[in-house]
Amino acid sequence: MADETFENLPKEQRRSLIRRAAVRPLLSAAALVFVYFVIPMENLESASAIGGLVLGLVFVGALFAWQIRKIVRAEHPGLQAIAGLGLMLPGYLLAFATLYHLMSVSGPENFNEPLTKIDSLYFTLVCFSTVGFGDITATTEVSRAIVSAQIVGNLFLIAVGVRIITAAVRLGQRRKGAAT
Repeated sequence: MADETFENLPKEQRRSLIRRAAVRPLLSAAALVFVYFVIPMENLESASAIGGLVLGLVFVGALFAWQIRKIVRAEHPGLQAIAGLGLMLPGYLLAFATLYHLMSVSGPENFNEPLTKIDSLYFTLVCFSTVGFGDITATTEVSRAIVSAQIVGNLFLIAVGVRIITAAVRLGQRRKGAAT
């Protein structure tokens, strides 16, 4: 049986795999953003910030574990890692954007101004990128605690998450190499 590592594939097949690895995450991210903007969140007056955080973190953790498993078992683990990141990162960011929006709806005092969905997404991206413009600020202890949890999550995702994904790619490559 021929060696079917990515490098040994025909050029056109490699290009096709790269296109799929780029398009699938873009479509997944677009679908997640679409759902975020379409789902009505204006009537959720009883939203619990802590419950939302826990639910969001469980969702992101399950998504992360599922993607790690897919990477290890993939035919081309590196490409699956790209696709996985393309799903995990928007999921993580949109979970916090949803939480911030619900917090703003349920308690306008949580931020210095009411947050629309786009404001919530913007605030999430500003926190994730560590830019911190200061135009939107958390004003209560609960909202500051949630933003602090996002910041710690950001650091964890960047430092530990990337290492785990890299290790999963290597494990998947070793698994594939042992099978051939």
